[in-house]
Amino acid sequence: MESLADKIEEASDEALSPHLRSNVTMRSPAVYVYTSGTTGLPKAAMVPQQKVWGATFLLTFGGATSTDVIYVSLPLYHSSALMIGLTGAIERGITVILRRKFSVSQFWEDCRKHNVTVILYIGELMRYLCNSPKTDNDRNHKVRLAIGNGIRPSVWREFVNRFGNIGIKELYAATEGNMSFMNYVGKIGAVGRVNFYHRRVFPYALIKYDVERDEPVRDSRGLCIEVPKGETGLFISKITNFAPFTGYVNDPQQSEKKLLRNVFQKGDLYFNSGDLLRIDQENFIYFQDRVGDTFRWKGENVATTEVSDILTMMDCIEEANVYGVHVPGHEGRIGMAAVKLKEGKEFDCTNTYSHVASYLPSYAWPRFIRIQSCLLKTGTFKQVKGKLIAEGFSPSEIQDPLYFLDDKQRSCIPVTQEIYDSIVSGSKKL
Repeated sequence: MESLADKIEEASDEALSPHLRSNVTMRSPAVYVYTSGTTGLPKAAMVPQQKVWGATFLLTFGGATSTDVIYVSLPLYHSSALMIGLTGAIERGITVILRRKFSVSQFWEDCRKHNVTVILYIGELMRYLCNSPKTDNDRNHKVRLAIGNGIRPSVWREFVNRFGNIGIKELYAATEGNMSFMNYVGKIGAVGRVNFYHRRVFPYALIKYDVERDEPVRDSRGLCIEVPKGETGLFISKITNFAPFTGYVNDPQQSEKKLLRNVFQKGDLYFNSGDLLRIDQENFIYFQDRVGDTFRWKGENVATTEVSDILTMMDCIEEANVYGVHVPGHEGRIGMAAVKLKEGKEFDCTNTYSHVASYLPSYAWPRFIRIQSCLLKTGTFKQVKGKLIAEGFSPSEIQDPLYFLDDKQRSCIPVTQEIYDSIVSGSKKL
């Protein structure tokens, strides 16, 4: 079996001949990274040398030094693993422990065995660790830093309470994006903070977005409207020579979809992240949802991440994938959730109804709950929603246990063909 160490050992330690890289510039392709394809087919994003070089410093910005040992259990086709975990470690001279595939049972054993001090994460990985059986030596390790993205606030708190005072440095970035944030100060739930100098170099804004029309809101002049602090808006970043957008390989149509023109003045050009963010009164920045995931029901926007967080507070639910489905005769999409139950637990119909009613406004309720043995994910642990949305809530199409949050019985009741027909016909009010 060949390893990276073998390849490094075989490589010459002589400097590369200048002619081999004479045509390479900071704009030259360094690597093609495929997007995860959670809502469509994966697309190859061209990552230039400039961006890879910039990403190598994120470990340093997060507090890692050459004396650290970093544990990378994400696949190397994941941007974070390749550009932060591996390339970043090479830039700093950090020792890297690579694991072929993430393992909950071996994670902390590996950390102890190799004296790991820094771990690289995505949100799902941290949730898996928190859901693992507790042990007496949960805090018996040397890990001091965790750098990554996508950790939910509830998981963040649980992780630190259980595994010790580990500094979590939450990032916001996109493979094809042209800028990033990092939460240096440890504000739970935030992905960064507005910084005057950062914003001067990398201009960005949060703008009003019409979820139903799937487009930015524009004023009478045809220009976009920036949202005030405290409101959720579409995150966009200005495309400049210093912050370019290189697009998708051989796919100009998809590349064009990521561009917003004439945003604040005629002729300007911004990158459309497709992400909804919020800036609070203290200038902390929070990820809210993906544009494609947020749906509209009863005239209100529903953030799937918020509903998912509420559901996983339940004692019986381990994981929830929330999405919106169409109901004949109704505008928008109604909330639905595919959930995985905790081992040894049964679905609690009455308490689930009470819990949802207590924590969520009625328009945000997941009216349909589908119980699955496992939730479909991409190779980088991102939830897949497209297939679930297409299958809807018809009991004739779904073999999994399926429930409806019924106001009359104040409980979750099984969706029979009769109940389905009454919803579709409009005799059962939603």
